[in-house]
Amino acid sequence: MLPLGTLAPDFQLPDTAGKTIALRDFAGAPALLVMFICNHCPFVRHVRAELAQLGRDYGGRQVAVVAINSNDATAYPEDSPQAMVEETQAAGYTFPYLFDASQTVARAYRAACTPDFFLFDARQRLVYRGQLDDSRPGNGLPVTGKDLRAALEAVLAGAPVATAQKPSLGCNIKWKAGNEPDYFLH
Repeated sequence: MLPLGTLAPDFQLPDTAGKTIALRDFAGAPALLVMFICNHCPFVRHVRAELAQLGRDYGGRQVAVVAINSNDATAYPEDSPQAMVEETQAAGYTFPYLFDASQTVARAYRAACTPDFFLFDARQRLVYRGQLDDSRPGNGLPVTGKDLRAALEAVLAGAPVATAQKPSLGCNIKWKAGNEPDYFLH
């Protein structure tokens, strides 16, 4: 996992409208939430309404929220940029949804699954990398976003984020053949 305190790895990626979005675009935000998601993963589909709600709730509080799809769109066409346009509209995402065709951004963040969450403070230092909440497809627990929301609230209050963090759980990022990162293989 990316160590707490790590400076947000840089990125410059296209969004669903074809606009290039970069890390520097979020400078000055009190917090930055980077989510690795995709369209087809049952874990993401299970929480997509909460992801959209997070965007509405925290975007209004000046938190920068961005989602990144790093899946191999050739092997998984349902995760293609065109399908991302459709998913953004269907899910009601109000945040930029970016496509990481080279998968270099996922590697830089050490993202392993979808969904995977990385929360940075105002200095863009990592303070949380963990799960949304305890809900999983089929476990009967409601999707509340409680773990991630608690971390967001702590950052906004200027309080420390709990260091006991549960890793995210979901579908593995669909790496291009031969592109699997070392951290993923071990």
